[in-house]
Amino acid sequence: MTGKAGPRIFFVDDEPKVRKIVARTLEGLGSKVSCFRRAADCLERLRRKSCDLLITDVKMPEMDGIELLIEAKKLVPWMPVLVITGYGDIPLAVKAIKAGAVDFIEKPFDRQAFILTVESAIKRVTPTDPLLGKSLTRAEVKVLHLILAGKNNREIASLLNRSKRTVEVHRSRIMRKVGADNLVSLVKRATVLGLIEPP
Repeated sequence: MTGKAGPRIFFVDDEPKVRKIVARTLEGLGSKVSCFRRAADCLERLRRKSCDLLITDVKMPEMDGIELLIEAKKLVPWMPVLVITGYGDIPLAVKAIKAGAVDFIEKPFDRQAFILTVESAIKRVTPTDPLLGKSLTRAEVKVLHLILAGKNNREIASLLNRSKRTVEVHRSRIMRKVGADNLVSLVKRATVLGLIEPP
């Protein structure tokens, strides 16, 4: 984790002392850390800046960590999210995992366990596919709509007057760009990213 450009981590907690300790710990690992007191501030930054890992406390005023997780996943579906829960908040932790968190961390922190969990979460996205997050071309958008209409590669090739091989290449690039590994996740990601209208 100590390469030239360390991973960019967003950390959200309404306690200044916790923000300070966590920032120091993660920066010591070579990460670039941005801390936020409010979930809304973090979301605003996510709309403008890329992030390799989001870590958020669950219990916060205004918007809580679960709501932040759901909104953040709409913006960056492939970004791993870690959720911090207080002692005894197991039902909340389960809810967080169901909402898309990769793991949860219990307060008070065990420093070594915290570092291992963070490193494990970052490994999920590195090395990142260079196509991930890139915009779809017009041809790819057409292919995507036909895939979602239930057409197979041969039918799409016929409809677009393209070779089956060309359609297969488009399909592969679409999956990589939206971070999907099967048809179900493709439908979910395409909906979240606003590429198709939800029913």
